[in-house]
Amino acid sequence: MVKKTEISLNHPRAKSLKTRHSLVSHVKSGVVTLAGVLAHGRGEAFDYLLGEKTTETAHAAIKTAAATMLLAEHPVISVNGNIAALVPEGIIKLAEVTGAKIEVNLFHRTLHREEAIKQLLEKYGAKEVLGVGEACSAEIPEICSERRNVDPKGILLADVILVPLEDGDRTEALRKMGKTVITVDLNPLSRTAQWANVTIVDEVARTFPLLIEESKLLKNQTKKNLQNIVSSFDNKKNLATTIEQINQRLSGLAKQGVYIPEANELYKEHET
Repeated sequence: MVKKTEISLNHPRAKSLKTRHSLVSHVKSGVVTLAGVLAHGRGEAFDYLLGEKTTETAHAAIKTAAATMLLAEHPVISVNGNIAALVPEGIIKLAEVTGAKIEVNLFHRTLHREEAIKQLLEKYGAKEVLGVGEACSAEIPEICSERRNVDPKGILLADVILVPLEDGDRTEALRKMGKTVITVDLNPLSRTAQWANVTIVDEVARTFPLLIEESKLLKNQTKKNLQNIVSSFDNKKNLATTIEQINQRLSGLAKQGVYIPEANELYKEHET
């Protein structure tokens, strides 16, 4: 029998380790695939480059995303396995604040996974979860994967879609359909980040509480004020600034020689 791994709160990467173990546990339930665990690791690597914090650039994108969702007539939050596992409560709260529908949409689609994600979201208070089973009776053109199957009451009807941890093919297809796409993606160079209208380059567990809070703050703003926020946002500039921030941070670290401050001190002691 394999002994359960206990993660000490004193471990320097306790939060990261807990997240990984949580994803692994959701693999067993069917919510997350092994490919999803690998994708999380890739994103975590980019988070190192950002300094594992929400930048001011990301804050501006979050504000724009909140305004965009509040202006929408039919906003939808698209949910895959990883996002369901990482921020289930956040999905529900954001949907409540913005009036968005929740729809399951998977690359590795099976009815078992759809039902597992639906049950997880219902556990956290979701009253309606679209995109499960035969409800996916519509298709998005130009997509070869199972993600083409959508709910006619959800993504097909939506004017604004939040697609965190998304794949680029569907983001591109949704844009070509005239839909506004918001994404949360730690990789500013990904096709998803490049094709989206609003890209939040941040980690989803940090983004969702901020997005919920920003939506609450903006909810009583006039339509004109919300439109001003959206119209003043330039996603190309947003991505360019983020890439420059990563570049500057890495250049600074390269000059220091060592990333971890404590290790720097040890280096100094040995040098003396």
